[in-house]
Amino acid sequence: MIRFILVAATILLYLILSIPVLIFESVIGSKNRRLRDERSISKVRWVFKIILFFAGVKITVKGKEKIPDDQAVLYVGNHRSYFDILVGYTTVPGLVGFVAKKEMKKIPLLSNWMEYVNCLFLDRKNLKEGLKTILQGIEQVKSGISVWIFPEGTRNKNEDIMELLPFKEGSLKIAEKSGCPVVPVAITGTAEVFEKHLPFIRSSKVTIEFGEPFLVKELPPEHKKFPGAYVKKEIERILEEELSFQGKLTGR
Repeated sequence: MIRFILVAATILLYLILSIPVLIFESVIGSKNRRLRDERSISKVRWVFKIILFFAGVKITVKGKEKIPDDQAVLYVGNHRSYFDILVGYTTVPGLVGFVAKKEMKKIPLLSNWMEYVNCLFLDRKNLKEGLKTILQGIEQVKSGISVWIFPEGTRNKNEDIMELLPFKEGSLKIAEKSGCPVVPVAITGTAEVFEKHLPFIRSSKVTIEFGEPFLVKELPPEHKKFPGAYVKKEIERILEEELSFQGKLTGR
């Protein structure tokens, strides 16, 4: 329970004590949006690293060298935990924003910081609003800010990490229309931090692995029509290899 208290206290104190910072960043953003974004993501990454430390999370990063360093990308990952977001923000370079459910926009202070680190709010029940979010994502990528999506649409609660939920094809439109590379991302170990034993937080070894980037337009015809299904198979392949590797380490 001590880990939960430390994490909860860190989040609460940060949100409250950062109110003057939010005001200052707002002033900066009115004159230089890019500078505000860079300053904001630096602060958020800092507090996320503190939270991960208090939670006892040890992260192994694989394939980071595959991420293009000269352009924005669309990260596409499996989703098991709220901690996926913390791990994602602290392991990728440059500016990046996650696609989050619109309900998060109702949370005071947190939603302000989410906006400042380029999160996009998706209405999963309104097709018209969902299309607007996709268009925002396209413009964001074109401006040099990467986007991270979880095409399963919600946290996957299946016991077997290999049992992914169906990937929503519409989410890949951001890459298809912007022409940016898609980077598959496979994450293991995050559900073991919190979701598997609510409300307790326990230490966990987390692995995040980045797959080979690809362009939707360069996929073979049989995959170009359903890029969501293609990237799902890529993530499943990475997960299978990682689980096999972990099994060898533990002698299973």
